[in-house]
Amino acid sequence: MHTHAPLPPPSREGSVVLEIGGDQGAVIIHTGPAEDGLEIEVGPLDPTARRTHAAVRPRHLGGRTVHCAVISPLPAGEYVVWRDPLTPAGRLTVHGGGVSEYHWQ
Repeated sequence: MHTHAPLPPPSREGSVVLEIGGDQGAVIIHTGPAEDGLEIEVGPLDPTARRTHAAVRPRHLGGRTVHCAVISPLPAGEYVVWRDPLTPAGRLTVHGGGVSEYHWQ
């Protein structure tokens, strides 16, 4: 169990910095507005490996709003996206120097 500071306000174009390059990549997990504030975890395929997480936030982009979680940096490799602590939602591949996308369903 862990706690967080209050969530920041919605982000705008150019306000999110991704740490990518070399063997480090990033993941954008697209969701709907109902998931605003939801903490989504990703972790390596090894179920005992340490996971990381990020909250879904609204992003105001060019006259529209999208909801997503942004996780950066992540070492290149195969990852599981977790629906809850015991239930995988899917898998994705992170490429060094790139941004991978996943659509939450």
